[in-house]
Amino acid sequence: MNFIQELRELDPKDVGRWPLLFRALAILLVFILLTGLLIYLFPISNQLPELTDAQHTEETLMHSFDDKQRKAANLEAYKVQLKDMERSFGAMLRQLPGRTEVPNLLIDISQVGLAAGLQEKLFQPGVEVKKDFYAELPIAIRLSGSYHQFGAFVSGLAALPRIVTLHDITIAPDSKDGSPDQLTLQVTAKTYRYLDEDELAALNSKGKPGGKPPAAGANP
Repeated sequence: MNFIQELRELDPKDVGRWPLLFRALAILLVFILLTGLLIYLFPISNQLPELTDAQHTEETLMHSFDDKQRKAANLEAYKVQLKDMERSFGAMLRQLPGRTEVPNLLIDISQVGLAAGLQEKLFQPGVEVKKDFYAELPIAIRLSGSYHQFGAFVSGLAALPRIVTLHDITIAPDSKDGSPDQLTLQVTAKTYRYLDEDELAALNSKGKPGGKPPAAGANP
């Protein structure tokens, strides 16, 4: 009986009755398989944390790449949007008067109230407050008239070519007049002007460490 025929006649369920040669070969084969499996798994188990870190790094880089790719794809749209914002900002800036134009603007605001038929009881500009690139001028106003006249006054302010905002609005009956239609409007109007180059330089210098304060008596 040759080797191949003996191998075919082996009963896998009764390994104990196999010839010694075949049992030795089976044990050797199992040993080789187990050794190969251990050799394969041992380096993988040692490198598993590195593999996990590499996967996390890959995910982070992919997210960063996708984000930058979207920004690059929308770059032209961002440029167009920036130009639109610059135009809008320029249009708003042109609505701010210069320092020499403020007196005329105050006259315009007062004239709006008179044109609406209101009686001006108080028109008092306050202290100017300088911001980043503009100055804010509050004006305490008290007017007497009717609701319709107040509405005409507000509409007239909105129609001015300059920016004027209204704050702290109070409407109460006019105690000096018995008519129910006669009311008093107390409001703080705020107008704005842009700072000229000298004012901006002084403001920036004042805000920096070691900057010199403006000289006493200098114009605001």
